[in-house]
Amino acid sequence: MDQYVIKGGCPLQGEVVISGAKNAALGILAAAIMTDETVIIDNLPDVNDINVLLQAIEEIGAIVERVDRHTVKINGSQITGMSIDYEFIKKIRASYYLLGALLGKYRKAQVALPGGCNIGSRPIDQHIKGFRALGAQVKIEQGMIDTKAEKLVGSHIYMDVVSVGATINVMMAASLAEGKTIIENAAKEPHIVDVANFLNSMGANIKGAGTDVIRIKGVPSLHGTEYSIIPDQIEAGTFMVAAAATKGDVLIKNVIPKHLEAISAKLVEIGAKVVEYDDAVRVIGAKERLGSTHVKTLPYPGFPTDMQPQIATLLALSEGTSIVTESIFENRFKYVAELNRMGASITVEGNSAVIDGVEGFTGASVSAPDLRAGAALVVAGLVAEGYTIVDQIQYIERGYEAFEDKMNGLGAKMKKVPVDDEKELQKFMLQVIG
Repeated sequence: MDQYVIKGGCPLQGEVVISGAKNAALGILAAAIMTDETVIIDNLPDVNDINVLLQAIEEIGAIVERVDRHTVKINGSQITGMSIDYEFIKKIRASYYLLGALLGKYRKAQVALPGGCNIGSRPIDQHIKGFRALGAQVKIEQGMIDTKAEKLVGSHIYMDVVSVGATINVMMAASLAEGKTIIENAAKEPHIVDVANFLNSMGANIKGAGTDVIRIKGVPSLHGTEYSIIPDQIEAGTFMVAAAATKGDVLIKNVIPKHLEAISAKLVEIGAKVVEYDDAVRVIGAKERLGSTHVKTLPYPGFPTDMQPQIATLLALSEGTSIVTESIFENRFKYVAELNRMGASITVEGNSAVIDGVEGFTGASVSAPDLRAGAALVVAGLVAEGYTIVDQIQYIERGYEAFEDKMNGLGAKMKKVPVDDEKELQKFMLQVIG
């Protein structure tokens, strides 16, 4: 087990290149097995979630060839297994995308009930509702979701709540159903659009992705393709917040600025400067303390729930009182106790955090409770006086590629060291002092 040790107080300066979008890649990798032809996917982020899903795909018989660190070839013609066991699902919730992919292609699938970050209840009732509307039978027994169909027939499906996972899963299954499917109240996130574009490049007929009504005409089969994944808006947003928090000046490259508008708007509102280019954004932190604001997480194009811990960390250093309201996941404030140990003044009341800004943090040993909260604690460590140790970084490595390397490339002083390795810890501290 590793941990990050961080010496705070260095403004981030320079350029950073953003990796491919983890959340888009997970849906796209699952969809890649829906053809018997070879699919080539590039701009794949090299993070733990992706590697676990590739193992799961290999486990059921697909041929997976890593061309290089960010490119993979997948051929699903040899698939024999229709069951994804709990060992994969407990590590990565998005393994459930294989339900829609296998059901669409083979008319049957069995996947363990999902795991992933414990940030609150994420029911799969909308997935089940969608599969049943297409004509599948769905049972849950012995911890497995078991679904099969004689045939899948297009249907009109209204999602009771906006669900990214259900939208992607139903979209995949409906791509190979007979006739037309309409998904209403569909999720609109950029990775929904990316998965739809990928399926269309394989011969699917999907229109309206990115709006709340998606129309799908089923096709008999899909074919091979080459596809490049969109940049990761959450990784980009994390570096944007880190630049503002450290009073730095960072050019964040390989992004789609439109995907970052909700984050950019909040940064500008509190006093940071954001400059947009065609495929980059530059964030310049203010010399004085930033101001306060209210943030409410909402489905896209609202403020992303995956950026909530990071923006709360920034607001904890800003002047005045801010309120952050979490409307997506009820367990997303588990990092607050850790931030308060570093000197923040945050009180959680129901699904809101009341944040009284402080002038600075002090280093402490903290523990990452989940992926995005872990990234937020790293940002806090970059600002804090003295040394911060962040453990449980396996959560962070689920979604951020080469996090410490990218931070260090911007002038941070941060190192990954084995837990309880006092020698490495001391070595890092001496290097920093030197």
